[in-house]
Amino acid sequence: MRAAFYQGNETIAVGECIPVAPGPGDVRIRVAYCGICGTDLHVYHGKMDKRVQIPQIIGHEMSGEIEELGEGVSGLRIGDRVVVRPLQPCGSCPACQRELSHICYNLKFLGLDTPGAFQGSWTVPAHAVHRLPEAVSLEQGALVEPLAVACHDVRMAELREGESAVVIGGGPIGLLIALVARSVGADVLVSEIHPFRRKLAEELGIETVDPQATDLERFVLDRTAKAGADAVFEVSGTQAGVEAMTKLARARGRVVMVAIHSQLAQVDLFRFFWRELRLIGARVYEPQDYERAIAVAASGEIPLQRLVSATYSLDELRRAFQEMESGAEVVKILIRCSE
Repeated sequence: MRAAFYQGNETIAVGECIPVAPGPGDVRIRVAYCGICGTDLHVYHGKMDKRVQIPQIIGHEMSGEIEELGEGVSGLRIGDRVVVRPLQPCGSCPACQRELSHICYNLKFLGLDTPGAFQGSWTVPAHAVHRLPEAVSLEQGALVEPLAVACHDVRMAELREGESAVVIGGGPIGLLIALVARSVGADVLVSEIHPFRRKLAEELGIETVDPQATDLERFVLDRTAKAGADAVFEVSGTQAGVEAMTKLARARGRVVMVAIHSQLAQVDLFRFFWRELRLIGARVYEPQDYERAIAVAASGEIPLQRLVSATYSLDELRRAFQEMESGAEVVKILIRCSE
């Protein structure tokens, strides 16, 4: 089979690779599609070289079909169409003991700490595998992982029908959060500076605002009868987003931290005290979020296909990385990993 190897210095080499036979409790999957996410771009730019073992096969937003079962695997069959929840917890730390294995103290991320899905065949633990219903295509299946992130974020926000939500940042995850929030009956606004992203959100029926052209706090207050939003999702990863999030939440509102902030941010703690706000961290997903994402994908209520901007072959992976980072009008690029 063929695989794409990150070799450091923004270098991707595609070459031959030998499939890994599944051990006890493992399955081997023929990878159909794998999407590119922000973490993959961080790896490509060398920002995670201390974590990955170069050369490394990365990628985790995938879909495919089971080709081989390891000893002791039950509940799955050869030919099943599946996606992978790419988490490998230790099973023994305090978080795992509290059934919070997705935030395991020793968590390994498949496709980062271990070889990933930008290859024709991927061997993973069976506990990480979720089956796809016939209503979900393999192309749509490659979007289940980011959709599960959005489902987890909305669940952590405890967002309910009739509540108002503001999503700061309209990239792939922000847009999916907005769509999932709308699916539970919330009134949703996306704050985004990029015209293409605003246009796409509007086409999908989500109201948007450009915070560089509009007073965002006043805009939110005007549309919420001066109360503020019930839930605010910080997805931009910027200091401006952090400053906005506390201004937009209503009394006892919830602020959900979705973005990864690599630098210490200045946070208005007085506002948390004054309005009795709640700050909620939201990291990756739990099994129930994957099942929810698969159900949402199968229902057709979220037009996942509209989020796919392009599909390239494995040999074009470096070109896809360059397009993702160029500021071009793209949301999600899929890579065909096997023919």
